[in-house]
Amino acid sequence: MALLLFLVLISLFLIGVPIAFSLGLASAVTVWHGDLMPMLVIAQQLIASVNSFPLMAIPFFILAGYLMQGGGISQRLVDFSNTLVGSMTGGLAMVAIVTSLFFAAISGSGAATTAAIGSILIPAMLAKGYPGGYAAANQAASGALGVIIPPSIPLILYGIAANVSVGDMFIAGILPGVLVTLTLLLFAYFFAKANGLGGNEKSSFKDVLRAGRKAILAILMPIIILGGIYGGIFTPTEAAVVAVAYSFLIGFVIYREIKLASLVGILKQSAVTTAVVLSIIGAAGLYGRILQRLRVPNMISDFVISAIDSPLLFIILANLLLLVAGMFIEAAAAILIFVPILLPIAIGFGFDPVHFGIIMVVNLAMGMFTPPVGLNLFVASQITNIGIARLTWAVMPFVGIVLINLLIISLLPFLSTWLPSL
Repeated sequence: MALLLFLVLISLFLIGVPIAFSLGLASAVTVWHGDLMPMLVIAQQLIASVNSFPLMAIPFFILAGYLMQGGGISQRLVDFSNTLVGSMTGGLAMVAIVTSLFFAAISGSGAATTAAIGSILIPAMLAKGYPGGYAAANQAASGALGVIIPPSIPLILYGIAANVSVGDMFIAGILPGVLVTLTLLLFAYFFAKANGLGGNEKSSFKDVLRAGRKAILAILMPIIILGGIYGGIFTPTEAAVVAVAYSFLIGFVIYREIKLASLVGILKQSAVTTAVVLSIIGAAGLYGRILQRLRVPNMISDFVISAIDSPLLFIILANLLLLVAGMFIEAAAAILIFVPILLPIAIGFGFDPVHFGIIMVVNLAMGMFTPPVGLNLFVASQITNIGIARLTWAVMPFVGIVLINLLIISLLPFLSTWLPSL
């Protein structure tokens, strides 16, 4: 039955069936053919998989991201980042990276970060003489910070699937996210140096203060969210509601860039995105339930522990598996499918669940800017009108950079565990 479950899923993937339908259909065929349980349980499990209080954070963070995107936050963050690093060699590329860091900590979404920041900075980079492929690839990779820097939807899902504190996962993502950001900034500098791409005019201290004052409300948002969680004021789910209220207050009342007419569109976009994500979560939960029923995680765990006696070899193989999975499977589904399989083995080899969660999320972040289903890559492609084939080659150096980061994060667990331990 386990073989049938995998074969049906892979077959549906290959013919282009959407991930949620692939997971649901593969599960239904296996239940029906193997008479594993009443077919009614399929519908019950789909609902049970999304019937979770922590999961309520996802639609609220999605809505907060769209409110920030439509509320004039993007341009203010770009202006502020430009005063900080815009005058350096490779300044515009650095502005894209730093702004993505700020916006990622607000929206929690890689695709939203790529769209909001890329629509402003990619045309500016092209006008400055940056190669189109590099400009798009830089933004697609920078947008992946949205799933590493808290708040992040994959971090929430991992916390739920692994029964680990979502708050711990949030704070564990800070140092790895900063590490990835710094290495992207270094690459931007050396690329610009090699291609004779200078920076903008140096900003005065007064310019920095002026831009910072305009962007301060946006910059304060992640501080309020994380401070509230770790101050015991509210839970991560309640923090998502606070994020929505704060985003609406900034965009509608203070900046006044969100109008009633545009608010309807924002709510519609949020509803569609939420429906897609929760459909995947529900189907992945059903798929995971059947995997558990067939004892697949136990069989894989027993085999791996008997065949591999080295934690280093295990983490290398786990990274390879997750890298390949991230190229074909959406992050939410990959987390819910692989956590029950890999986490018990990782714990058996002595890995901290929080550390392993960061390894998994960084792996899947790479899947956001690698073909064939890298969403960030498609968003950047639409902005630049550059084909995916050309962008695939342009993004390879960024894949190499994040792979180096992944190796460092895997071998140095304190990067993930030090802040939560405080």
